[in-house]
Amino acid sequence: MNITRAISSWVKMKITQNLLFILCKIFTAALSCVTDAAEVIYFSGYEGSAVRVSCYYDQGYESYEKYLCRNDCGDSDVLITTSERKKNKYFIFDYKTVRKFTVTISDLQHKDAGKYWCGVTRAGQDIYTEVRVDILKDSCCHSVTKVQSYDGRSVSISCPYESVYQNNLKYICRGNQPSTCLQQAVVTSDSKQTTQLTLTDDRKSQFTVTIANLTQKDSGSYLCGVHRNTGLDVFSAVELEVKVWCCVKSSTEKPVTHTQSTINTTNKHINGVCGGERRTFNHIYENGDIVMSKQKE
Repeated sequence: MNITRAISSWVKMKITQNLLFILCKIFTAALSCVTDAAEVIYFSGYEGSAVRVSCYYDQGYESYEKYLCRNDCGDSDVLITTSERKKNKYFIFDYKTVRKFTVTISDLQHKDAGKYWCGVTRAGQDIYTEVRVDILKDSCCHSVTKVQSYDGRSVSISCPYESVYQNNLKYICRGNQPSTCLQQAVVTSDSKQTTQLTLTDDRKSQFTVTIANLTQKDSGSYLCGVHRNTGLDVFSAVELEVKVWCCVKSSTEKPVTHTQSTINTTNKHINGVCGGERRTFNHIYENGDIVMSKQKE
């Protein structure tokens, strides 16, 4: 009974769509003949980069013209057709063997966001698939994990991810630009290791990137990325600070010696350089060995 009702509803919907199309053709050529689609396909892209819209069609339409349009899909609303291949910021290609055509929209701006229609030209009513495109700012993220270490040491950066992505490609890049992060990745779960970086994945909920032999140049922003087969990759942001050890360049000793039993305690004020700044440290010695070293207030 439920199957019969479903079929009946589908038939009624198709009859309604065909009637609207016929009325559209009879009464005005300027009126849009596009009706709301039963299914909407969503795509996202970063501002300034590109997005590829994929549109599938049924068998038998391989040789038919395809196109992408906006608004009411009138003649002035058609952005590109398969007879043009490239037009302005749009590029179209028809993969006939898999019955799919794609349209790449480059140099994305906020005005490019919104509703589109994938169309297949045929006698009578064209076939339409509704597409929605979202445009995001090319930056990440709302929260940033801060990590600190010292010059010459190593640091481990933890990158969490959802368990559904345990088999996906992981990577890390420098900077804060998601659109180019994968192309500029400094290490991936495929390569796993470079001379300075190592990536390990627990295949559950986290991968870790270890950076060895740190220098000041390693300080800055990083993005942990998880590649998704559809949609945009998933990112988390990290800010790394590499501190410099304090090194004594010159010293002015002002010893004050105290003798208690067999222990000789000496205070020395030592001028040093720490991170390029001159600072004074108070070193406390007992029998010639340093037992405390702290920056003088």
